[in-house]
Amino acid sequence: MGVKVCKFGGSSLADAGQFRKVRAIIAADDERRYVVPSAPGKRNDHDQKITDLLYLSHEHARQALPFDDIFARIRLRYTQLISDLNLDLDLSSQFDGIVLELSAGVSADYAASRGEFLNGQLMAALLGWPFVDPALCVVFDERGRLDTQATQRELSRTLGEHETAVVPGFYGSTPDGNIKTFSRGGSDITGSLVACAVGADVYENWTDVSGMLTTDPRIVDNPHNIEVVTYRELRELAYMGASVLHDEAVFPVREAGIPVNIRNTNDPDHPGTMIVGADHAPCGGARTVTGIAGRKNFTIIAIEKAMMNAQIGYGRRLLSVLEANDVSFEHMPSGIDTISVIIADGQLEGKLDTLLEEIRSECRPDTLDVHHDIALIATVGRGMSRQPGTAAKLFTALADADVNIRMIDQGSSEMNIIVGVETADFELAVRVIYKAFIATADL
Repeated sequence: MGVKVCKFGGSSLADAGQFRKVRAIIAADDERRYVVPSAPGKRNDHDQKITDLLYLSHEHARQALPFDDIFARIRLRYTQLISDLNLDLDLSSQFDGIVLELSAGVSADYAASRGEFLNGQLMAALLGWPFVDPALCVVFDERGRLDTQATQRELSRTLGEHETAVVPGFYGSTPDGNIKTFSRGGSDITGSLVACAVGADVYENWTDVSGMLTTDPRIVDNPHNIEVVTYRELRELAYMGASVLHDEAVFPVREAGIPVNIRNTNDPDHPGTMIVGADHAPCGGARTVTGIAGRKNFTIIAIEKAMMNAQIGYGRRLLSVLEANDVSFEHMPSGIDTISVIIADGQLEGKLDTLLEEIRSECRPDTLDVHHDIALIATVGRGMSRQPGTAAKLFTALADADVNIRMIDQGSSEMNIIVGVETADFELAVRVIYKAFIATADL
């Protein structure tokens, strides 16, 4: 029998009805043997996440302000879940202990982690499975960085003693015993670590969407679902903001060769999206492009200098100006006498004038132009390198829609073509690329 690790997000555990769905999902497959729960999410648009209430309680305690009313909402949320699920579970002592710790000035990481800690005990009671506290087996070093080797060793040893277990996500501990959390979305990372530790066949990441979509549904109506995506494609799409999975979460399972299945708790029969290594990705098929993603708010700094290609170190001098001003760049297309850097607007706040002045001083360009309001669109697909005419098809689609391309960049893997367009053309460009490569592929 194989082993599956299941991580359930906050929306999947928002109320008793969602918990019952989770229990049914686990009962439907005997291979689902390890569960990683998040803290309860919002039940509606006017609700608050438990984690947010815990952060708020901590901030009030830090400022010596009363937080009884805030924590009472946390306590009520869990007691309602326990009552609605008819569980024989009393968390009163846990609540009282958390209040005492908050009053004593415990860290924000400790406060935030209690949502997963409490929910893990609730899930364990619902399933009748052992509860494993990740504070005992997810290891951070003295500087607060994840110690992957120690974590895998402790998780493997601990979970090896249990055929089934509930391991809350989001947190672990440092050598001195202090609680340390991952960044927001860190339960995805915990799930990935647990999958590696138990040698899982599949890591199922259950959320409120049926896998990844080929593009943003706010731009394209009812875009197709991505059935299979490789880790490399996911990285390209996630970089452009098109991932339903915490970006860092894929690295442990990617190294271990464990596929990830993104599934929908509210539609458990939908197969979702499989994330696999390149060796396990199906070849061929109708679609050349796997997905289309993009982001707005970029600026192009364009430099022209006669005989630039003959000047040793010209690019280095330009990049040294960026480095000195603590500015990172996204892309750097170049020609014989031209070079451009594409920079996110957030990197340039309060720095643009200084940056331009230093570029003029260090690089002495013949011309130096700045183009604002640029959006980047990535067209990603493992089949692109095998399909002649892909770039021509992309550029023709944009030209026919009267979309002007301000920048073109293609990676060495030929898996991704990035174009820069005017922000005003962003949605139109995404739609015409989708129509050219994905909507027509199924006709």
